[in-house]
Amino acid sequence: MNGRPPPPSPPYRRLSVEERRRQIIAAAQGLFARNAPEDVSLEDVAAAAGVSRPLVYRYFPGGKQQLYEAALSAAAERLERCFEIPERGPLSARMAEVLDRYLAFVDQHAEGFTALLKGGSVVETSRTTATVDRVRRVAADHVLRHLRQPSPSPWLLLTVRTWLSVVEAASLIWLDEGRQWPPDRLRDWLLDQLMGDLVVTAGRDRPTARMLRPVNALEPRGGRRDRLIGRTLALFVTWRLRPRA
Repeated sequence: MNGRPPPPSPPYRRLSVEERRRQIIAAAQGLFARNAPEDVSLEDVAAAAGVSRPLVYRYFPGGKQQLYEAALSAAAERLERCFEIPERGPLSARMAEVLDRYLAFVDQHAEGFTALLKGGSVVETSRTTATVDRVRRVAADHVLRHLRQPSPSPWLLLTVRTWLSVVEAASLIWLDEGRQWPPDRLRDWLLDQLMGDLVVTAGRDRPTARMLRPVNALEPRGGRRDRLIGRTLALFVTWRLRPRA
């Protein structure tokens, strides 16, 4: 012992109403991220937040339903921000960053993400469904902004929305199957899906074809686009050279 007195404890600071509310929501998000909503009680939330159960009720008089909706809304805002990156550079690099953010969120909120997108929770309501639908609309809007297509053709809109549904489904399967691949491999596969889908649509839709010309010009030589083309051409060559039965 050096004989010095211990450093003074930091002075107690009473949290404001908004700070306390955010604290409780953060604790609930952590629990909902690791457990199905129906398996989380208000007692669990109060213990995780270090507050009493009556205090949780004071801030959320609607009980667990109101708290779940608040936690879901806050998580939805974080998920939406995954798509908010600067609109510059090659499209493939931007979408790779978006997918990295998205899959990191999925990985960190596995149980909650699964319960949210699969539905069937006892706390699922029209409001929670609307929150999920809002995330999907916002995600599609951001992808279209990266494509510089605020008023897309029906075919392009179908392509983007279909791809986003693939991202959701692949994320759920990835979790269900115990994360068999590292996130970067899943990201690259999903990115190949997007580029392939855009090319297929461009072959049928002139507005999409016109949109892809400047997008393609930004892609670097030897980058993701060229590697995808190389793999695809090699596959077609193999099929064509294979002797017929």
